[in-house]
Amino acid sequence: MYLPRHFHEERIEVLHEAMRNLGAATVVSVGPEGLMGTHVPLALHPHPAPLGTLCCHFARGNPHASLLQSAPEVMVIYQGPQRYITPAWYPTKQETGKVVPTWNYVAIHAYGSATLSHDPGWLLRHVSELTDWHERDAAQPWKVSDAPADYIAAMCKAIVGVEIKLSRIEGKWKVSQNRTQAERKGVIAGLGEIGDPASRAMADLVAQADPERG
Repeated sequence: MYLPRHFHEERIEVLHEAMRNLGAATVVSVGPEGLMGTHVPLALHPHPAPLGTLCCHFARGNPHASLLQSAPEVMVIYQGPQRYITPAWYPTKQETGKVVPTWNYVAIHAYGSATLSHDPGWLLRHVSELTDWHERDAAQPWKVSDAPADYIAAMCKAIVGVEIKLSRIEGKWKVSQNRTQAERKGVIAGLGEIGDPASRAMADLVAQADPERG
């Protein structure tokens, strides 16, 4: 990933928090027929430190699972908040006109080596962990144990566990750090006027980012 200094996020705690909150990502591999990608929810475990391990599952019939046996190296792509940024929000538009549009976004690329698990106990723990995490804010959280045990066992037979030991994580927070303070304020105000969730999330990121960091 192209990482200019002012957009590079390398604090592991920030990257891990974003990965957990985003929840799902695309697992990408290269095989004899070229690139292959699978979109899945993932659980992040902190060990082995400092980068940790990602756990997910593929449908047993997914050819990507078979590919991982012979080509275990993967890249996992997380896409965070993103938003079009119009130059109309920059005071520079009125001052000189020398401005162009851009696209603000958060992206994380995690790299590692995958191993497969067919163990029923591992699969049950994994789907239970994923479920508990995503149900954590529900008024009445649903649990895997709410379903009949034989039904869950049959469902687990239809999936393959994937464990990815991470070797590298790259983070890019492109959130207007390269603009002047006045332009950043204009971006925050413009996004605030739109007011949809994606715009509010990006406005918060622009406000929180430190242009001097790095």
